[in-house]
Amino acid sequence: MAIVKPFKGIRPPKELVEKVESRPYDVLDSDEARAEAAGNPMSLYHIIRPEIDFPEGTDEHDPRVYPKAAQNFAMFQEKGWLVQDSKELYYIYAQTMGNKTQYGLVVGAYVEDYMSGVIKKHELTRADKEEDRMKHVRVNNANIEPVFFAYPDNKVLDDLVARYAAGTPEYDFIAPIDGFRHRLWIIDKDEDIATVTSEFAKMPAMYIADGHHRSAAAARVCAEKATQNPNHRGDEEYNYFMAVCFPANQLTIFDLNRVVKDLNGLSDEAFLAAVSEHFVVEKKGKEVYKPQALHNFSLYLSGEWYSLTAKPGSYDENDPIGVLDVTISSNYILYEILGIGDLRKDKRIDFVGGIRGLEELKRRVDSGEMKVALALYPVSMQQLMAIADSGKIMPPKTTWFEPKLRSGLVIHKLE
Repeated sequence: MAIVKPFKGIRPPKELVEKVESRPYDVLDSDEARAEAAGNPMSLYHIIRPEIDFPEGTDEHDPRVYPKAAQNFAMFQEKGWLVQDSKELYYIYAQTMGNKTQYGLVVGAYVEDYMSGVIKKHELTRADKEEDRMKHVRVNNANIEPVFFAYPDNKVLDDLVARYAAGTPEYDFIAPIDGFRHRLWIIDKDEDIATVTSEFAKMPAMYIADGHHRSAAAARVCAEKATQNPNHRGDEEYNYFMAVCFPANQLTIFDLNRVVKDLNGLSDEAFLAAVSEHFVVEKKGKEVYKPQALHNFSLYLSGEWYSLTAKPGSYDENDPIGVLDVTISSNYILYEILGIGDLRKDKRIDFVGGIRGLEELKRRVDSGEMKVALALYPVSMQQLMAIADSGKIMPPKTTWFEPKLRSGLVIHKLE
């Protein structure tokens, strides 16, 4: 069963939240962070992207960068830009994109649940990214940014959240760049805090939607602290890490599409002929074509859109990984035809979140930067949870969630 706890969040005063909050560290590069933080000493980028306080070109993994993050975190607290709540609390975080709102609970998730598999993952982590996040957590002694979880639908929690959401939020703003609305309420009644804890304790599992590296980093820091503490009990604050947990039925997974620089030496005609071995290929013309269902793909090449439908026998309906469109397209197009062996490392391929639209795929091919684009039908939450439940791992670059969690609304200190 899932163990969660309330915590004394560190967060900006209401009047400063729009100065402090930011996009997550991993959705932008150093130059973008520097530009967004320009003229704003309160921007959280000074903590999550502290290389911006060094000369342009400073590597984000430079040994000087991590201590600068901790120095800035301490300074934010000294200046009152971040203030710790006096009581252990849960928080409700709502994101509105268009006409859809999703409501998450901000909790302290239990590291042991991650280690034992109660918190389920669906992706592998990269050692370098895990190490980077571990250093950031260790030097700040805090989870500055949350992990994004999904949990099984729960009416008691839905009703509790709805009751708070009917009141005035602590924070309410439209974020720059993404243009989405973000709100935060504080769960401060003891009986409601107890209800959140007890309802999570009934759940057999929670699921990492986004933040596998942050979860792994939190577990590694916890293990370090446990080793260093001769009186370790298992209930210390460092045994918990910050997560925003959403009901699975409120979440939408967007497609994560592919663009490739070349056809691996093939002509357009030879490439399409090779694709037709495992797909029914239909030319759709100049108008953008969107995948219509699972196992249907859209391809953009030399100014033309094509529909690709996987032929029977190219996938196994009883294999939860093999049946995924990302597996089918990787096996028979990216690997077999285009010679791309490692989606995470090959420089010939890039990925475009579906929220940017298929026009972005067309633009990148028409510009000459890329030669071919492939759009996929999005994975469902049911597929993600089924794969996590089976203990299997999705192929890399399978899921894309929007909206992204804003950082700086709440921070969890490990002591």
